[in-house]
Amino acid sequence: MKIAMIGTGYVGLVSGICFSDFGHSVICVDKDLQKIDLLNSGKVPIYEPGLDALMAKNVAAGRLSFSQDLQAAIDGADAAFIAVGTPTRRGDGHADLQYVMAAAEEIAQAARDYLVVVTKSTVPVGTNRQVKQLIRKTVPSLEFDVASNPEFLREGAAIEDFMKPDRVMIGVQTERAAEVMAEIYRPLYLRDFPIITTDLESAEMTKYAANAFLATKISFINEIAALCEKVGADVKQVAKGMGMDNRIGSKFLHAGPGYGGSCFPKDTKALARIGQENAVAMQITETVIKVNDEIKRRMIQKLLDLCDGSFKDKIIAVLGVTFKPNTDDMRDAPSLTIVPALIGGGAKVRLCDPQGRHEGEHLLPGGRWVEDPYQASQNADLLVILTEWNEFRALDLKIIARKMNQPKMADLRNIYSAKDARKAGFESYDSIGREPFSKEPS
Repeated sequence: MKIAMIGTGYVGLVSGICFSDFGHSVICVDKDLQKIDLLNSGKVPIYEPGLDALMAKNVAAGRLSFSQDLQAAIDGADAAFIAVGTPTRRGDGHADLQYVMAAAEEIAQAARDYLVVVTKSTVPVGTNRQVKQLIRKTVPSLEFDVASNPEFLREGAAIEDFMKPDRVMIGVQTERAAEVMAEIYRPLYLRDFPIITTDLESAEMTKYAANAFLATKISFINEIAALCEKVGADVKQVAKGMGMDNRIGSKFLHAGPGYGGSCFPKDTKALARIGQENAVAMQITETVIKVNDEIKRRMIQKLLDLCDGSFKDKIIAVLGVTFKPNTDDMRDAPSLTIVPALIGGGAKVRLCDPQGRHEGEHLLPGGRWVEDPYQASQNADLLVILTEWNEFRALDLKIIARKMNQPKMADLRNIYSAKDARKAGFESYDSIGREPFSKEPS
């Protein structure tokens, strides 16, 4: 089948490349000439493990190409996927649909024959019906269907998630559209992965409901972590005990500095807004948002306590700035709240991240970028682990401690333990939801 993928951001690029690996002919379209030139030169503009090799394989096979020419992409296409940004709209928390609607209108103007217009972007309930109305208004004679096909990709594991999904959600209105979507996902049908076909609204809602629930699990365990610190419990042990209950499950029960990324912050706000517009108070979701913001502020207080009440003139090494490991994505990362607070308090901040520098240089002005954790820790007064990259999981803590002016660590991802830090020669160690330690001054 021929597929046009409109938008080469994270979702569009991963989806387009993976569809081409299914054997489909895919043209990825973007208005950004610089991005298209980069892709045509064989370079991937985002960091996602394995994506560059998969792209090269399918370009070489003639199944995958990149273009600014929407008309050429749409000609003869069986489906056009809209995978453009839906950022949070300023002021009201709603998803901004201007790029989705613009793409739908342009698809309508370019289309000549029947095709299925598929919304891949995360959009509020009712958006696909709006897309349908817009296309019909733009070109009344066009034969088409709309479909909702939300993505459930984890950054850092996106290829695996696409090729071996827990489920694929497809919202349609007609049998004809269902048949086209079934053929697109035929490789997954043949391997018995669950394909759930629903109405448009149920598919749209599933995406928001799933992300809000996962955000709730994260905020819940972070609240429990705060209580653990007060009562002397260990949140890692608590989470393990909780996660072994099949009704709960172990995923998304890792305490930390709060959720970030391209999905959870945006989607929880959008769901809360959808509730407001329909006079249904989304009390749990609204509280989750509030709790997540408070957690980030609590992290700042933790660091302040380790710095004896003041960041002024302290050298602070921050390991990790992306919102999670194995990605270069910094959208709503905890670092965007925490690092400016350090710099604003007068600290000299060194930043170290395997993939975060490209985005981080303009998002975190005032920080000094260094190549590795050992360089970052030289003469530092505090070491902060903010993202759990593998590169930070097996540090020689003894060397780090010896290099530091004041060997203090804030392990905000619970990679190490108080025992590890004490043994390595740290004088203070704090983490999330576990008992800290601090050597008495001699």
